[in-house]
Amino acid sequence: MLERLGYRITSFTGSVDALAAFETEPSQFNLVITDMNMPHLTGMQLAKELIAVRPDIPVIICTGFSERINKRKAETLGIKGLLMKPVGMMDLAHKVREVLDEMKE
Repeated sequence: MLERLGYRITSFTGSVDALAAFETEPSQFNLVITDMNMPHLTGMQLAKELIAVRPDIPVIICTGFSERINKRKAETLGIKGLLMKPVGMMDLAHKVREVLDEMKE
């Protein structure tokens, strides 16, 4: 979806691989979108690790389980966006643009 909107995407099938790539070249990433439920590291755990490496990295978490994370908890952790599944293209596009625009301010 994001490639069709003109964004350059790097994707990973696992949180550990994503974290390793980010730690190797954190400046190569402008935004991270992750799922809440993943093996090894949850989306919250991944976000904490990413933010520890680079505090200004915007992170968006997608989840279908609102009881595990909410907007307030996400903000406390430094997560810039929260999307509830199922995520439509328009919702994703708006949230990505919103988060990236906030980083410019």
